[in-house]
Amino acid sequence: MLGKFQIRTDLALEAKEICEEMAAASRPQLAAEDAVREKNTAWGRDESAREENTAWGRDESVQEKNAAWKRDKSAWEKNASGEPDKSVQEKNASGKRGKPTQEKNAAGKHNKAAQLRGVKVEEEADEEREIYTTTVTIETENGAKAMGKPVGTYITIEAPNMSEPDEDYHREISRELAKHLNHLTDGRKDSVLVVGLGNREVTPDALGPDVVNNLRITRHMIKEYGRLPSGIEAAGEISAIVPGVMAQTGMETLEIIRGVVEETKPGIVVVVDALAARSTKRLNRTIQVTDTGINPGSGVGNHRDAINKETLGVPVIAVGVPTVVDAATIVNDTMEELVAEMDRSDSMRMLGGTLGTLDQAEKHEMIHNLISPHLNTMFVTPKDIDETVKYLSYTISEALNMTFAAD
Repeated sequence: MLGKFQIRTDLALEAKEICEEMAAASRPQLAAEDAVREKNTAWGRDESAREENTAWGRDESVQEKNAAWKRDKSAWEKNASGEPDKSVQEKNASGKRGKPTQEKNAAGKHNKAAQLRGVKVEEEADEEREIYTTTVTIETENGAKAMGKPVGTYITIEAPNMSEPDEDYHREISRELAKHLNHLTDGRKDSVLVVGLGNREVTPDALGPDVVNNLRITRHMIKEYGRLPSGIEAAGEISAIVPGVMAQTGMETLEIIRGVVEETKPGIVVVVDALAARSTKRLNRTIQVTDTGINPGSGVGNHRDAINKETLGVPVIAVGVPTVVDAATIVNDTMEELVAEMDRSDSMRMLGGTLGTLDQAEKHEMIHNLISPHLNTMFVTPKDIDETVKYLSYTISEALNMTFAAD
């Protein structure tokens, strides 16, 4: 149902970005200029002093009163090119960075999330197979409060080629996903209920039902004939359900799943759903996994009851792939590219720097307000989404078969 995991759509990457934004460098030049302009009337700067200091917006007396900024005209010129002066380097030691380090942070080379208490970040890169995994573990309530997410594990597997046709349906990605599922479930596979969320009639939302279609269902065989006669001695009891959406059934998805759980008593529930991306670069290219459950439909503003351990009474593992993106995200990504291009231009750097002071959440909120109300409900998906969903469903179902139904 185009949901998103618990709080936000994108799990580990979104958590990583939040931490990076909290620890990333602010732009001290612009903040300094604004503060100086506000204090100009009290300091009594005359017109000539303003003309002399147009490049950096302060005279000698202001520099003395602003020991925290400690830079002259030449230092400002260096800062404009991203080279920090001595005072900026001192600030860097306390966690603030210049533009070059921001670019490294964006590439994942300097991850600040690990500096938050109660939050652990691990990154793995398989360059040969082009699979990149980020695992964010929120270990304490303080860490959960800082991140705005519940305590748990958030895993994002990024594979740029995942949506491309492959005769093995990207078996290497299935193995990677199976490895993380085994870790989250502690290797348990005694009894598993797989729930395929979504609407079969809507192509980008049919990921969950398509995954269920490709599963190796074993529960009925084990119940009827036992493990040995069925030839599945080591496999778990796998059952599955596609509850549909409220418009089709008139019931909350949670109500249907809760009734099945109470009757069949599975040890683990695995929920598969299509997600709404917060970056066009992640569309159909990431698999997101968490042990904190899922809020069906919340990615497109259609909030339904949460499906998690608290509501079902059993551990819930959520697996999803972003298959749609909203208009605000498309505009935001375009603005990011515009700001980056402005920073490369001497004549446009000041404007680009102003936009760059906004963090990810502020920019998304600003764009969301600008395009409302006409485009707020617009969601876009690639034109080949039917084939893409088919490939993705095989990739995910094969991982689930490897994890729970392998002999």
